[in-house]
Amino acid sequence: MKKIYFPNLNGLRFIAALLVIIHHIEQIKSLLNIQNIWNSSPFVGVIGKLGVVLFFVLSGFLITYLLLAEEKSLKTINVRNFYFRRMLRIWPLYFLIVALAFFVLPNIPLFTLPGFGKEVVYNNLFLKLFLYVIFFPNLVTTLAGIVPYVSHAWSIGPEEQFYLVWPFILRRIRKYRIYLMLFIIFFYLLIKTLILEFSHQIIGGTLLKAFWLGFNIDCMAIGGLFAVLLFQKHRLLNFFINKYLFYFSCIFIIVMLANGVEIPHIHYEFYALFFGIIILNFAANDQIKISFENRVFNYLGNISYGLYMYHPIAITLAIVTVKHFGSSLWMIYPLTVLLTILIAGLSYKYYETYFLKFKNKFTDIASGSKV
Repeated sequence: MKKIYFPNLNGLRFIAALLVIIHHIEQIKSLLNIQNIWNSSPFVGVIGKLGVVLFFVLSGFLITYLLLAEEKSLKTINVRNFYFRRMLRIWPLYFLIVALAFFVLPNIPLFTLPGFGKEVVYNNLFLKLFLYVIFFPNLVTTLAGIVPYVSHAWSIGPEEQFYLVWPFILRRIRKYRIYLMLFIIFFYLLIKTLILEFSHQIIGGTLLKAFWLGFNIDCMAIGGLFAVLLFQKHRLLNFFINKYLFYFSCIFIIVMLANGVEIPHIHYEFYALFFGIIILNFAANDQIKISFENRVFNYLGNISYGLYMYHPIAITLAIVTVKHFGSSLWMIYPLTVLLTILIAGLSYKYYETYFLKFKNKFTDIASGSKV
């Protein structure tokens, strides 16, 4: 089996998860009426969704490159095997979190958040479960209400919807793939503009708006665009693979995030473009001096899916522990991270790897990382 490995991307996965964790720490502190900066920090306000956008761009980059490599090696893209690989990676942990959020955690008082008791969780129960089962968690809040400890899994919906269509798109359109990526990006933005303008005038407009604004296939296509450029060794790489552009992009993004800057109309796409530049250089530029290539970051990247899925549980446990011992509220941060790593690590070793070991049966071109 041929393996493709891009350095540093595991570290980026962990950073993406960490941004989401920080965002949700302050959100849950706010729900529990603990001193927080949920409504006062622009940084906290933007990093949650942008952490997810970073995941989306990473997915678009890695999945696209691997599919192109498979096509080159096998002369085709095996859609069936692709689906099985994604199922084995995503479904076991996803459905475990869904089961915990609906059937276990609501029955443990420790995990009951103010205003989100059993009666809230079980309101519209069958509709909520149905949407989670068919992988439309991104519509649950709009149609049926919030479910604590699994609402953050809304992002699995766009990922699964992306996986559903992406191999068919690439297999169908083999030429002009750079233009294909650009078309997807601009088509998404066009439909987004029309929906924002006219959704209130059409039947089901609210639902359509909720779906499309969270779909973000354009951010995945931005990752895909950089993957196509790299795979084709396109002349534009001379511009994008550049240490000065890389350092500028890193500093620029840090400053923008620190100040919570939002870009009208193209907020996520704007950040996704710079994320893509950073990903491309981390993966393919050996002149940059920043490196996440070490055992710690590689491990944290491998368990990043678990970090993302388990972290709300860890946040609650950390807050309860800090309050019980009367420790400083800032201890919530390191304790949350430690508990999240512990839970995700145990899950990866004793639960997720049971399913991951079957991926080799459906893999011809493998990533050096668990994606």
